[in-house]
Amino acid sequence: MKVRTFSFVAVALMGISQMAFADTKIGYVNSERVMREAVPAVRAQQRIEKEFSKRNQELERIAKNLESLQKDLEDPNSKLSASDRQAKERSFNDLNRDYQRRRREYSEDLNLRQNEELASVIERTNVVIKKIAEGEQYDVILQDVVYANPRIDITDKIIKALAADAK
Repeated sequence: MKVRTFSFVAVALMGISQMAFADTKIGYVNSERVMREAVPAVRAQQRIEKEFSKRNQELERIAKNLESLQKDLEDPNSKLSASDRQAKERSFNDLNRDYQRRRREYSEDLNLRQNEELASVIERTNVVIKKIAEGEQYDVILQDVVYANPRIDITDKIIKALAADAK
């Protein structure tokens, strides 16, 4: 008797939930794709690359110098005197410390700028999503889900609207 009652209640609840969601309009936005393809996101990435290119080149130059010094110090055929060797080791250690410090600062500054730009792009994207949701009468727009049917994917609309907004 209890099993029948439970089964009846379960079937009734499933029917009610289907009726409740029958008129619900749901959309999905792939935010990773938006951050990769949308014009504001691409421009933000280009600004960051331009802003940090000189520092990155400087770090690459220092890394090459370190590599060269290390090869000189590890060369078994090297004819360095003990004092020259010590001077090179000291120079290597000083340069390595400077490189590590600069690398940390570069990473911190880069992360900070990326987060600033990302926040700006997310803010603009959310405005566009809300505008589309209201204009097309969506009940729910989902982001970052495990699976979404391509039928409800509105990512292309968002990317196009962001491109139009960026002009």
